[in-house]
Amino acid sequence: MTVPIRRKIFQIIEPYIKSREAIVITGFRRVGKTTLLEHLFDSVGSENKLLLDLQNPVNQRIFIHDNYENIKINLEGLGLDFTQKAYLFLDEIQLVENISSSLKYLYDHYDLKLFLTGSSSFYLRNKFADSMSGRKYIFELYPLDFDEFILFKGLNYDTKVLHSGALDYSRISTLFREYMMYGGFPGVVLETSKAGKIKKLDDILSSYFQQDVQSLSTFSDNQKLKDLMFLLSSRVGSKLDIGKIAQSLDTTRSTTNNYLDFFSQTYFIGVVKPFSTSKDVEIKEKPKIYFIDTGLLNRVGKVTESKLFENVVYSRLKVRSSLEQDLGVFGQINYYATKTGKEIDFIFSKEHSYEVKTSGDTSDLRLLRNRSLSIGIKKYSVVSLDFVKSKSDEIIYPWEL
Repeated sequence: MTVPIRRKIFQIIEPYIKSREAIVITGFRRVGKTTLLEHLFDSVGSENKLLLDLQNPVNQRIFIHDNYENIKINLEGLGLDFTQKAYLFLDEIQLVENISSSLKYLYDHYDLKLFLTGSSSFYLRNKFADSMSGRKYIFELYPLDFDEFILFKGLNYDTKVLHSGALDYSRISTLFREYMMYGGFPGVVLETSKAGKIKKLDDILSSYFQQDVQSLSTFSDNQKLKDLMFLLSSRVGSKLDIGKIAQSLDTTRSTTNNYLDFFSQTYFIGVVKPFSTSKDVEIKEKPKIYFIDTGLLNRVGKVTESKLFENVVYSRLKVRSSLEQDLGVFGQINYYATKTGKEIDFIFSKEHSYEVKTSGDTSDLRLLRNRSLSIGIKKYSVVSLDFVKSKSDEIIYPWEL
């Protein structure tokens, strides 16, 4: 079922449709890249356009030629006219070996606008970067944020009213807890039954390991990658000791770091590094990790409500970070910790700190304020899942992020 709802990122990409550079959309599988590509296809007024799904072996064969002019001839046979401005939309480019070279040739020799999707920044940065250097804009698509979740549920809430707190807390919190439990994959959100949601999440996990891991990684032991996934689910929001994890996996620190990099670059997890200041008391070595979607996290391991809530706040900040970076705004996420045990869950864009509490109150706010001001952060918010009696501008609900 295709929902005629345009994602937030569409408005950010839209101004680039008329640019010369290729538009590349990347992100985890089944986050909606194909649907977004179709919306972009529909938004191009020209009839001289072609959309191809590269999961289809027939379409893959179009690009398997050493002579790139033969690829042009194949595309002309499908109706694309290279004597004028042409628009080529390709879904899942990582499935065709060395496609980047042929696309570069077509881009350089003809007036061709490319719209491409791929499931991995690992592929784009390692196999695609050099050949299309300076010729592309990359946009990252993530699972639905809560505003989009509301729309996909068929609810016509005005998000400005929602963010003002004017809507009934219990009604919104029920929806948010569903979002927190099952995540933001569009297909999962649209599924009405709990059993159906779980099955779709399991299918996403299976296809990730059977397709992305198999086609994109060069690891000799993919079982250890799965073992690491389960280990990480119990360490969400905690500082990672790479040495101990390597021992648990019976492998090296280097291999463990390679596994983590792969998970990160295929959008399975997000890595949060410490906030750095000039003081030497901050802990600078150990990163924290979060799953890109809380629905996946719930399927992989048993997670406490507090850790699940912390992860969903990270996910919301990550989407916000991605959108702001696409607009040219700095959107980095860090955490803060000292050797004496003082911590702040998240610092966004080096200017706004967030402390995540299932039941936030004014005492949490006072502590956060003191810690934030001590490191030069003047904006701070406690994010509370439970109802807050003494609500303020600095004690917010997660849907107000």
